[in-house]
Amino acid sequence: MIVTSWNVNSVRARIENIKNYLKKFSPDIVMMQEIKTEDPTFPYDDFSSLDYESHVFGQKSYNGVAIISKHKLENVRLDLIKDKLKQSRIISAEVKYKKKNIQIINIYTPNGNPVDTEKYTYKKIWLDSLIKQLKNLAKKNENIILGGDFNIIPTAEDVYNVKSFEDDALYRLEIRKKFREMLNLGFSDVYRHFNEDKEGYTFWDYMRGAWQKNNGMRIDHFLVSNSL
Repeated sequence: MIVTSWNVNSVRARIENIKNYLKKFSPDIVMMQEIKTEDPTFPYDDFSSLDYESHVFGQKSYNGVAIISKHKLENVRLDLIKDKLKQSRIISAEVKYKKKNIQIINIYTPNGNPVDTEKYTYKKIWLDSLIKQLKNLAKKNENIILGGDFNIIPTAEDVYNVKSFEDDALYRLEIRKKFREMLNLGFSDVYRHFNEDKEGYTFWDYMRGAWQKNNGMRIDHFLVSNSL
């Protein structure tokens, strides 16, 4: 089963790119973040025409998450985190695969910058709420796939120039500790599991030729239950 994650930065603006990807690689499940649209304006028909069912937690102009799947998804939840700002940042569903009941959790963690503002406080509170929920969920289901845009650089190896991110909300020590806390609940960082020392980025800024220079960072992750 192929499960993928993509911060699409507007599902409607990127719909042709997404459809081309689906046709070429035919993933079973795709978790999308920053869809930037409300539920009624999500392009359900585009995905159903390619045999995907869609489950959406949208928001006008900002944030928003969705899961599209070729398999029947059950127990779709939008309420795993009680978000006081009511931002659409997490969606969960269950899928049966090889007699296992797997919980798929798609997240879009707050960026948190600038660090001396309420945005950073919100990020910390949001992550604490996620960790608390993961503790509860892990007791009920040993098969969890947590994926999405974490907005966390786990280690110095995961960014092109760590010096310039030492006081950034993506790399601050207390944020990296929260990532480690999630792993300690019984999860593996899948990329590092298969690529112990290999450089691998998931995001490049669109300014200053970052893509051409490979000035990237690894902030999108899959944390998977050790049982899987």
